[in-house]
Amino acid sequence: MHSLFEPLRDELERFLYSTNPWWEGKPGPPLPEYRRWVFSLLLRNLQKGLAPVTVLRGPRQVGKTTLQEQLIEHLISQEGVSPHRILRVQFDEIPSLKGLSEPILVLARWFEGRILGKTLNEVAREGQPAYLFFDELQNLRDWAPQLKSLVDHHAVRVLATGSSALRIEVGRDSLAGRIKTVDLGMLLLREIAGLRYRETLEPLLPENGLEYLARKEFWQEVREWGQRQSELRARTFAAFAERGGYPLAQARADVPWPEIADQLNETVIRRVLQHDLRLGERGRKRDPRLLEEVFRLTCRYAGQAPGPAVYVPEIRYALHADVGWQRILHYLRFLEGTLLIRLIPALEIRLKRRKGHPKVCLCDHSLRASWLQEVVPLTPDGLQVQVHLSDLAGHLAESVVGYFFSTIPGLELAYFPERGIEPEVDFVLTIGVQRIPLEVKYRRRIDPLRDTLGLRAFIEKTAYNAPFGILVTLTDKVTVDDPRIIPMSLGTLLLMR
Repeated sequence: MHSLFEPLRDELERFLYSTNPWWEGKPGPPLPEYRRWVFSLLLRNLQKGLAPVTVLRGPRQVGKTTLQEQLIEHLISQEGVSPHRILRVQFDEIPSLKGLSEPILVLARWFEGRILGKTLNEVAREGQPAYLFFDELQNLRDWAPQLKSLVDHHAVRVLATGSSALRIEVGRDSLAGRIKTVDLGMLLLREIAGLRYRETLEPLLPENGLEYLARKEFWQEVREWGQRQSELRARTFAAFAERGGYPLAQARADVPWPEIADQLNETVIRRVLQHDLRLGERGRKRDPRLLEEVFRLTCRYAGQAPGPAVYVPEIRYALHADVGWQRILHYLRFLEGTLLIRLIPALEIRLKRRKGHPKVCLCDHSLRASWLQEVVPLTPDGLQVQVHLSDLAGHLAESVVGYFFSTIPGLELAYFPERGIEPEVDFVLTIGVQRIPLEVKYRRRIDPLRDTLGLRAFIEKTAYNAPFGILVTLTDKVTVDDPRIIPMSLGTLLLMR
């Protein structure tokens, strides 16, 4: 890349000016006051991170674009960064890039010549580096080699966002050493407390605190913390249970649920099923009806590991077509790539794969409620009224737990399928050489022997190296005599982060 910039088509240039209003001293759109937990981490990475590129991944509508806009506003108003040192490009809305063989490099050259008036390296040498924000970068073909060339030859800081794990992962190898990936999921319980009730709760688990999960004392502290915060925890968990963890649903608590559901269906699910599907690999045809049916069944069986015995006959019946398990599994992995679901594998020990199909966990139970138009209560009071939904609520609680742990960076998560006389364990957390089994028993009355059988069997098997286990329950009133088992409610568990 050189400093001589290429003129852009008028339409594209007008788009860049309209989406970067600070260049002309104009304000951007009004922004929410509340900042998600990842804001300070992204700011730190942008200003002082070892890697020049930070990629923020997350499902659609979790606030990635808002975070970019909040960071830009903060840099200009609080850090004194010149507006002309900031470029933002939204690649899912940009006018056609046809004719631009290397759009990232072309846009960076244009930014140097038209806005900065200097090269990126010149402003960096003056101690005033430029900040480039790329939104939904995965929509751009061959983005990784261009970004590599940009940061290899120019001192610039980049924050990119993406809602496709598959297409972001494709670029990681060529950007090794230059990229820091940060995952953003649904609102954490403490974020709902801040957004809805303006209450500040600090996380117990540090950002890089995997070793804490292997300590029994940490889990005991989590349980005690949840009990001390019982009133706020119950109120916040009720809000989460009712409307899920999408920022839109919690920020607009005044809007009736059916309207929120319609919005989630339109901006999240249909966007993935139609738009993201269309952007699949070249030469590979995907069937939108099949993808929709796979997602419907994933919602129906969230928190379970249904496998081909469930998927194949139901899909063949619905589509009147001969669809095999491998094709269905491919579509499940595509959905995982959009970050709407996580596929939790069966545990492998000593290189022996446990026979078991992946357990499916939704990124948020509100998607199931909106798509299937079926609201399942998760609070003790709600389930007391609708007792017949208790088993379904238990599966959804398991889905919530699975997705919650799957978003902890670096944590190895699996489940232990039933094998011979060994009972199933819902989840197993592997931290170093230790394994922590976790069982979800989402009911009012817990049988201290029957309901802890899986945990006790796993702990007692010396080869599994499990010093203790976690029992996730409906309420915090559960006690277990076995000192190796720590019971806590789902709401208390979710306060950990």
